[in-house]
Amino acid sequence: MLKDFNLEQLVSPLLEWYGVHARALPWREDPAPYRVWVSEIMLQQTRVEAVKPYFERFIKELPDAAALAACGEEQLLKLWEGLGYYNRVRNMRAAARTLVAEYGGELPADYEELLKLKGIGHYTAGAIASIAYGIPVPAVDGNVLRILMRVSEDSSDIMKQSVKSEVEKLLLPVIPKDNAGSFTQAMMELGATVCGPNGEPACNRCPWESYCLAKKNGSHGHIPVRGKAKTRKIEEKTVLIICDGEKVLLHRRPARGLLAGMYEFPNLSGYRTQEEALDYVRERKLLPVKIEPLEEAKHIFSHIEWHMRGYMIRIAQLDDGVEQPSGFVFAQAEVSEEKYAIPSAFARYTKYMNIRLGQERYE
Repeated sequence: MLKDFNLEQLVSPLLEWYGVHARALPWREDPAPYRVWVSEIMLQQTRVEAVKPYFERFIKELPDAAALAACGEEQLLKLWEGLGYYNRVRNMRAAARTLVAEYGGELPADYEELLKLKGIGHYTAGAIASIAYGIPVPAVDGNVLRILMRVSEDSSDIMKQSVKSEVEKLLLPVIPKDNAGSFTQAMMELGATVCGPNGEPACNRCPWESYCLAKKNGSHGHIPVRGKAKTRKIEEKTVLIICDGEKVLLHRRPARGLLAGMYEFPNLSGYRTQEEALDYVRERKLLPVKIEPLEEAKHIFSHIEWHMRGYMIRIAQLDDGVEQPSGFVFAQAEVSEEKYAIPSAFARYTKYMNIRLGQERYE
């Protein structure tokens, strides 16, 4: 169990290992508080290599809290397009507005004050406080939980908040007061590059190999323990790619709820027939001239799965000045790429209109 394990013995070998093996990452080159904050929010549920180009573009466009606070909705979502979990960046903007209004535009060098900002929980506050300000507080994410559960052969359920809180409590006296930032990043690095979540851990490259009880007893395949996740709800949808020449019809989602405020291809609940799809088009006073079925696709959210079927529907060209359906916009592909943020849930269908999403636009 972790509470009975000597955590002090792990500190020196971990820091020595990190000094040699730390990856060169853009946010590590200049660990200013704002840069640490942006990187940590981006890295939630996203791989490091995928985050790098997003981080660099975001910092270039929005270099500080004042710029983020003033950023418009469409630019904000477009900068985040492809990273998912869009409420994260909306929360960042809300927090940035608080920083401008109450903290002079700077993230406070205080763990408890950081926790007051929207979207910043214990992990992110710990990461900012320790990495940017050198404050000896824990930052416990999935990587940290995994390596500590394995080294101590602790079979506690890491999905329980009580377990995470206990780990934070046990780490607090161990963090080196003169090197808190490196300690935080070293644990993240060890979990990301050596003792990962998938496949066999690279024990021969681990600075904790001689201390690790999971290695000694061959139990790493069963640790960490995760409680059974809730079954995701499956929603069937019919996606419509409605084209007027080189333009495609986009619909803006409601301001609240899943994928709030983003642009999507019009879609209907359930699997619909071709005639039902054509009726949808006619109801919007558009004239369909051709319809063809498209491939099926699936997208997984945290609690929902979308199972999708699609149709490509060509319509008669609209005359200039004809009013577009309310809540919709006909957009050229290049305009959509620059202006309208489309969720990656629709990535399988964007190719039919030569629309590239997120990082794909820059490759």
